[in-house]
Parts: sequence; C-alpha cells; structure tokens
Amino acid sequence: MSITELSAHALSRAIHTRQISCREVMQTYLQRIDVINPTYQALVSLQAPESLLKQADTRDAQLTGGESMGWMHGMPQAIKDLANSTGIATTLGSPLMRSFVPQQDGLMVQRMKSAGCIVVGKSNTPEFGLGSHTFNEVFGVTRNAFDATRSAGGSSGGAAVALALRLLPVADGSDFMGSLRNPAGWNNVFGLRPSQGRVPMWPATDVWVSQLGTEGPMGRTAQDVAQLLAVQSGFDTRVPLSLADGVDFTQSLDGLDCEKLRIGWLADLDGYLPMERGILSVCEQGLRRLELLGCAVQPLQLGTAPEAIWQAWLIWRRALVASRIAPFLLNPKNRELIKPEALWEFDQAAQLSGTDFLRASVQRTAFYQHLLTLFEAHDFLALPVSQVWPFDASERWPSQIKGVAMDTYHRWMEVVIYATFAGLPCISVPVGFDERGLPMGMQLIGKPRGDFKLLQLAHAYEQVAQEVLARKPALQ
Repeated sequence: MSITELSAHALSRAIHTRQISCREVMQTYLQRIDVINPTYQALVSLQAPESLLKQADTRDAQLTGGESMGWMHGMPQAIKDLANSTGIATTLGSPLMRSFVPQQDGLMVQRMKSAGCIVVGKSNTPEFGLGSHTFNEVFGVTRNAFDATRSAGGSSGGAAVALALRLLPVADGSDFMGSLRNPAGWNNVFGLRPSQGRVPMWPATDVWVSQLGTEGPMGRTAQDVAQLLAVQSGFDTRVPLSLADGVDFTQSLDGLDCEKLRIGWLADLDGYLPMERGILSVCEQGLRRLELLGCAVQPLQLGTAPEAIWQAWLIWRRALVASRIAPFLLNPKNRELIKPEALWEFDQAAQLSGTDFLRASVQRTAFYQHLLTLFEAHDFLALPVSQVWPFDASERWPSQIKGVAMDTYHRWMEVVIYATFAGLPCISVPVGFDERGLPMGMQLIGKPRGDFKLLQLAHAYEQVAQEVLARKPALQ
C-alpha cells in the first residue's frame, strides 16, 4: 500500500516503527500535492518544500535518538485558514487579510505541533468561514473531490477535499453551521463536531458566549478522528467553559454493544425540511447498515416547532457573526471588499437588542431540555448531513430546494443546526452516492459529552460500510 493510502493511525505506527521515514512521508505527500492540488485548490499558502523536508529530517533524527513528539510525529498537516499558524498567512479567505501573518499559533495548532505534525500550509475556506461553499477572492474555488465541477461544501471544504484526495493523512477544521459535517458528507470522509467545550479555542475575544463554533477533526476512519480529537481536546484555563472530564480518546473504539442501541431517525422533520430527491433514501441505506449491527432504528418526530428553533438560531448567529465582521467595518471603505452574505449578517444584527438575544437564549435552553427527553428513549439521533447534493461550483448557494425558495444564504443548511444549538457531539458518516457519483453523509448526534460513544458507533458503522468507504475520487 502506498504511503498516502495509509490511514493516519497506520501511518503513525509505520513512522514510529521506522518502516518508513518522515522524509519519505513528506516527499510522497508533496509530490501528490504538486500534481493534484492545482485542479481542486484544496490547499493554499503552501510552504517551501526544502523547509518541509528539513523539518522531516529533524523528526527522523528525533526518532533515531529515541524521541517521539507524539501521535502526529512527522505527519504533514494543513491548518484551516481560519486558525493562526505562526509564519503562515491566515487570510480568513478575505482580501482584507491577505497579508496577515500571525506570530503566534492558535491553541489547536499548538497542540498538533506539540504532537509532532509538520505544517505544510493552510486548507481553503469561504470568506470569514461563512456559507457551506468554499470559495473566496483570495484563492478561488475549492472543488469537490468526486466531481471538480461541484461544490466541496464548507467551511472546512479545503480540509475535506485534501483528505479525500489523499493530500493529507488527517485534517483539522471548525464547525459553526455544519462546517466539519457538510464537507465531510460531500467528500466521503468522517467529520466530527465535538461537544461544546471539548476542543477549546484560543485566542478568542470572548470565552463566554461565542460557543456555537468549535474546532475539531476529520479523518478517513473513525479511529483517525478519535486520535486527532485526543490531540486537540483538553481543558485550558484561558477558556473557562472547556471540558476537563479526562476522556481518553486514544483507547480502542471496539467493544460497543450495538444490540442495545436505539437510534431515532428524524429524517426531514416530517416534511418541514425540503430535501432533494434521493437524500433520504441513501441515508436510510446507512441506517440499514446500523440495523445489521443490531441497532434498533425507529422513526422519530422532533416534537417541538422547528421554525421557532430556526428563528432563535438566526438571532444567535447574527450576533456572533456580526461581532466577527464589525472590526473590519470600522473603516467604511472596507464594505466593498467584504462579500454580501457577511454584510447581510452584520446589517441584520444592527437591529438586535439584548432582550432579543436573551429571548433566543431561553428558546435555546428549552430546545436543549427537550432533546434530553428524546435521549431518554434513544441513544443517538440521526439526520441527513445536507438538504441538497453537491451543487454547481459556479453558484454561490442554492436559491431553492424542490421549488421551495431559500430565504437566506444558509437556509438550505438548516438540517445541521440542531446539534450545534444544543452543544451536542455529532459526526457525519458516509452513506452513499447518487446516480451521478456525488457523495452524501448522515449525521449521528450523541448525548451530552458522549463524544467517545459516538466515535465507537461510527467505528462499528465503518466495519459494515466498506463498499462506500472504498470508493475513491476519480482524479480530474
């Protein structure tokens, strides 16, 4: 098996047992990136090969001396272009940030570097991470790994495509409105949105309210996702709501008794969510695989008004997104350099009051408490990861689904808000393809802080979904 076909945990083992050198790993990945990346534009701000190979030689020397930095020792890694990595431009996909080069790593990047990774560049993202379609005015469009004419999803689109195309062994990303899950589903890999607080984000201007977005892992196997989560997670005193429960994500994912598990299938919320043809049926194929494992799958009603949840979500999102955009608008001339979707979020938030926000917070609290009642009878909840198949990469966003007009640029992504709003762990697992060869994923939502058991379920699912997971992109 070639180096780039190895799973990340197999690659780590091969490096540590000296079956392959860190230099060989870096050379192989750089050669593949050089050939494939120009078509798909998954990775950006790539670093000089000479410097990367020198770092790989240092990692080899460490192993010769009996020193390992950790699980990611010698692994190439590209950081999502929303997170700071020292000495490499963090553009946020914005022309206004094109020349910004941070002098300090973000906490997640610090942890991955401490575990031994070598940062080869950044993964592409939409401007300010807004919208589940990865394009911007700095680097252009990231294209779907399975069809280069289609969207990669987002905002961790570059990460998912790089992973699917074997340009990286494992990938990091972040998730506000499905940004780890949607691109994972559209590129046939696994993407985990961890529990709120599981992967603390620093630096941050606010550590109390800004909890809808979280960084997290992607991988081609559930074990890879778990291993990267182990590196990324852990309490940090600067982030007071980060989790300190000490879960060991490096332990074996085997041993889950699936015959005792009950999964509630929420589908399209009794027709509330418009879905393109074939999405529900391909997700139901995934549910049948879970039934083969012994899981009991039951149709389930959400049991509360989803439109009220959406309206409360809009208030939270507008407030949090507007606070990110506001510094750039201190100079009014910058408006012409900011995409209209970001300006819309900022302008909508101008009318919000503290009372509005607190009212939405009460609605969010009620929704979380309601989900707890669903978990009394179910161990996991299931939903499609998207309401549309990967769309034409030349579009900005889907304006309608099955004749239903989308009243915002992100309404077509409504299906992903439920795990986010409740702060619950949620993983996207690959379920299949349509007749055009376009991939789709399904969300599995776990109980509060149930990240490990969720990864166990994804690992068990992986064993009965090999025909889907074995399907690779046909390079274009």
